[in-house]
Amino acid sequence: MAKQKLLSGNKIVSTLVKMGFEKVRQRGSHVVMKKVTPNGPVGCVIPMHKEVAKGTMSSILRQAKITATEFDRNI
Repeated sequence: MAKQKLLSGNKIVSTLVKMGFEKVRQRGSHVVMKKVTPNGPVGCVIPMHKEVAKGTMSSILRQAKITATEFDRNI
C-alpha cells in the first residue's frame, strides 16, 4: 500500500466527486457523500478539516469501499 498523504477535507471531497460520489448533506464540519453501485448504495462521512488524520482517512476509504491506490489515482 502506498503511503497516504495528509489531505484536506476539501481535497478528499473533490476526489470522491471525481470518482462518482455526490455530496448529500453537510452538518457543521462534516460532509456526507453517497454513491449508488451495483451492490447497493455506499456512503461515507468526511470531516472538513485542514488536514485529515491517517486513521480517519483509512476509515473514509473503508466506508467508501475503495482502495488507497484507487483513491491516489484520482487525486
